[in-house]
Amino acid sequence: MQTLISRPYFPELLSRSWRKFSRFQAFSSASLSKNQSRGGLPRFYSELLPPSKGNIIRVQGDEFWHMTKVLRLSENDRVELFNGTGGVIEGCIQRIDRSGLDFMALEDPKVIVPRSTQWHVFAAFGSLKGGRADWLIEKCTELGASSVTPLLTNRSSSITENRVDRLQRVVLAAIKQCQRLHPMTLNPPTKICSLLPIVKKTKLSLLAAAEATPLVNTLALSRKEANGLIIIGPEGDFTEEEVKLMTEAGATPVGLGPCRLRVETATITLLAALMLWCDSQQEDP
Repeated sequence: MQTLISRPYFPELLSRSWRKFSRFQAFSSASLSKNQSRGGLPRFYSELLPPSKGNIIRVQGDEFWHMTKVLRLSENDRVELFNGTGGVIEGCIQRIDRSGLDFMALEDPKVIVPRSTQWHVFAAFGSLKGGRADWLIEKCTELGASSVTPLLTNRSSSITENRVDRLQRVVLAAIKQCQRLHPMTLNPPTKICSLLPIVKKTKLSLLAAAEATPLVNTLALSRKEANGLIIIGPEGDFTEEEVKLMTEAGATPVGLGPCRLRVETATITLLAALMLWCDSQQEDP
């Protein structure tokens, strides 16, 4: 008999405030101690970081609320701030009042350079409804995609400007939630004809395709590159002509198993597998 595992509840990031989402993410005092015992500190988002050791900046708004009301942090507690573009700094809470807190840097800020392959996702998700596109963008952000580009094909519709604005807000909320140190770019929609020159210049371009060589077999013969492309078709798949154009440009078709997958499922399956593969290729520092 199979054991059923309950799936975590992922709140609607756009329709709920970051404050409510922070409640979902709240750590207990015990979990905080456990995190710190592993060498990690609670980390919070701040667009502005102190320029050097000893400098103080003011933290207000949602992150202030998260620090003091959710995690119950107090003066002299040590935390980290990150700016979403690779910068991170360790410091402590110097003073707390009703409107915010003062964060004092205990070191100079660090800039973390990405070590993994920068995966650029091209997915035909324009026709997805019911929050499925939001979910796709959210998970791509959490998994570490460098960019996501809506792909326009013969079988996928265009994406309105209002929807792109909505997805940008989903990206920002996901960056805060997963505390990634580097940005995730949501590019304007593009057609396959504009994608082909990018494929030609990229050594590692993987195209999800039915009945293609399994992904694992392809990766066994591949080497890690600085950049890579992931290409996912629409519901109804690419046309034969589109597949031909992309493979002739240098894309490698890969299979994701015997089942027919939705656009968002195929995207996350391929991205997750590639991120794990990149992790396994990391050299020891």
